[in-house]
Amino acid sequence: MNKKNLITLAILSGTAFTAPVVAQQANTNAEAEVEEVLQVVGSRLSLRTATDGAAPIDIISAEDLAATGMTDTAKALQYAVPSFNFPSSSITDGSDAVRPASLRGLSPDHTLVLINGKRRHSSALVHLNGTTGRGSSNVDLNAIPMAAIKRIEVLRDGAAALYGSDAIAGVINIVLKDNASGGDVSLQAGQTHKGDGEQWRASGSTGFSVGEDGALTLSAELHHKNRTNRAGLDTRQQYPLLDNGEPDPREETFDRKSFHIGAGEYENASLFANFDMSFADGRLYAFGGVSDRKSESGAFYRRAIQSNTLTEIYPDGFLPILAPDVQDYSAYVGYEWFVGEWTLDFSGGLGTSEFQYNVENSLNASMGPELTPTSFDAGTLTNEETNVTFDAQRFIPFYNNSDLSVAFGVSYRDNTYQIEAGEEASYIDGGYQDRPAGSQGFTGFKPESEVNQSRDNVGVYLEAENQLTSNFLWGAAVRYEDYSDFGDNTSWKLSGRYDVTDRFAVRGAVNTGFRAPSAQQLYFTNISTLAVDVNGETVLEQSGTFNSLSPITEALSIPDLQPEESESVSAGFVWNGYDGLAVTVDFFQINIDDRIILSNQVRPDDSPQVAQALSTVDAENARFFINAVDTKTKGLDVVVSKSFDLAEYGDLKTQVAYGFNDTEIESVNLPPLFDGIESVLFDYDEAIRMTDSTPAHSSSIGFTHTLGNWRTDLRFNYFGTYIIGDYDEGETPAEANETYGPNWVTDLSVRYAFSNNLSLVVGGQNIFSEYPQEQPVQGVFDQIFKYPNTNSPIGFNGAYFFTELEYTF
Repeated sequence: MNKKNLITLAILSGTAFTAPVVAQQANTNAEAEVEEVLQVVGSRLSLRTATDGAAPIDIISAEDLAATGMTDTAKALQYAVPSFNFPSSSITDGSDAVRPASLRGLSPDHTLVLINGKRRHSSALVHLNGTTGRGSSNVDLNAIPMAAIKRIEVLRDGAAALYGSDAIAGVINIVLKDNASGGDVSLQAGQTHKGDGEQWRASGSTGFSVGEDGALTLSAELHHKNRTNRAGLDTRQQYPLLDNGEPDPREETFDRKSFHIGAGEYENASLFANFDMSFADGRLYAFGGVSDRKSESGAFYRRAIQSNTLTEIYPDGFLPILAPDVQDYSAYVGYEWFVGEWTLDFSGGLGTSEFQYNVENSLNASMGPELTPTSFDAGTLTNEETNVTFDAQRFIPFYNNSDLSVAFGVSYRDNTYQIEAGEEASYIDGGYQDRPAGSQGFTGFKPESEVNQSRDNVGVYLEAENQLTSNFLWGAAVRYEDYSDFGDNTSWKLSGRYDVTDRFAVRGAVNTGFRAPSAQQLYFTNISTLAVDVNGETVLEQSGTFNSLSPITEALSIPDLQPEESESVSAGFVWNGYDGLAVTVDFFQINIDDRIILSNQVRPDDSPQVAQALSTVDAENARFFINAVDTKTKGLDVVVSKSFDLAEYGDLKTQVAYGFNDTEIESVNLPPLFDGIESVLFDYDEAIRMTDSTPAHSSSIGFTHTLGNWRTDLRFNYFGTYIIGDYDEGETPAEANETYGPNWVTDLSVRYAFSNNLSLVVGGQNIFSEYPQEQPVQGVFDQIFKYPNTNSPIGFNGAYFFTELEYTF
């Protein structure tokens, strides 16, 4: 097997798992191409077709991604794979720029992301607000342009026994384009039905021949979005009363649509490369890319009447703008060669994510109108990850004239996390009229928050797979990891598949897994001004997030973070029916112990120990990362596909996909200091966020019709109900629940090919302009935030219509 074959589908879980694939191929050629590749690389260990494996995987081709009309990789994946969730959010600080995504209803950091079979680094950002996955960091899929993607493979099964940490929910492998000639360019433009959110995307990819059989593929993308705004009217008093007690006349002319709630403004430039060629007696390969993005999103509007406003600068108040610069860099290089019957592979890679907080249209009120800037560098987060791996595999004669596929490997990974303080004006208390300190919208990182910490780990794995008989496939894997901070872990997996008939097979797997605390969770620390709920009222407080290195964490006996550990089991069946009908059904259960959460804030009045600890820091409350919760997730995935030959009416391909997941909290285990006040650290809202903030039911129904030069793609996407907890003192849990959904979203696109090279696409997403239900109005902010600003799977922009011109060569 050459290197190209080894890395294109290296997302197995310790055994062969070329699952029944229901790929939504655009045409017969694309379908044949995917099938041909999988016949070679259906497993890292053995040569199998797409329907011979022991675990479920989805194959989404470049044509499938393009057919969604989506301009973001993660959003396109959400509409292609029902078990994948990529909710929209607004006014959630850095999470507006790097949004969390999750698989099977678990945390964003429970899914491992690979590129060409190699581990991808995660974002430096920690999600701190009320989004799904609060307290986690995830891989920024939107840093990988769709122009560079050949296909995406989604393994819906645990894979820690092969890859180590993070692969509890599954694995996403992004395979880059690898053509030695030809290419494509495209230009898309569109806007929402409201006339805002205009965007354009220019992208292209081209391949070059290198040597006798090598290839270099370059892909680039430029993408610009204007913001959308679905805010309601702010009816609050904006100006101080006049001396006679009457309202200021400016109240009548003030623009009450002062908030920006919707998609932020966005600019992204990215370039990726993929290289492969014969060298000496083996193959040399390399790939990598760079992404540079700037987004702009609003914070809470500061009224002229508030103390955090200086009317000398902003007479009518102001809306702070968070404008982070997000940069991702990655590079991998490797060499594959052969020694006797062994195939050997040595590779190394470096990935870096930088998240620089910039705040614009703001001020530091404590510095006074003469000294304060109006824009700030509020600090930078950096996450670096270095990976070095050595893999070896071969076939050994085994029982009953079968071959035993054996592989083993060693890996080394180093993680470094850095926090760089912002400029002094972004956090200083200037003492002016006892006004709030720090840049409004996002307070800068202080020097005492600076961090430069690292940790490393070594992993060793062994896996085996065997087609014992023509009907029975089995596999096993074990992996040992040793971390420099918390110690070691051993994970294992067993899987099998039995073909009852030529058309019907059963399959299943049982495995253990783990997720090491991320470097972000270990070392992130900050003190900033946050809007927090106190006795049912939203107030601004100096809120501290403290890591395990902080004296306050030690004073409160917060234990060091330990790995999350999982046990999972899956079982299902495959039926390859007649005339191209394919059905896969898979059940699963995943138990996770010691899940890491970002706690709620503790305050001085919670206990004397808390009061004493907070007296030593410049914060009014504190929160921590802790191993606190055991959960159980049950689910079901169903995929059905069928192709129809309509004779003179063309060809029709159909697919129905359904995903169900339900997470329950088995137990909550908090530090002894908080016995009796458990709800302080882990309250009802956080429990809802972990269990019900994503739809339990989701599905899609897709039709692709081709007739001559015409192709039509029609999709109906279903998202079930989800809950946003909003518990206030005195309410019952049932009264606190705000339930949204279900929603149906319809997408339609029509493509016309003027020639073999030139095509025009006209389409729409959410063409009937479906919105979430409006929030129940219980206060002024429910009028401003008409729709839930976190966790909506369908967003809150309504319909989007676009035109795209494509040229291939």
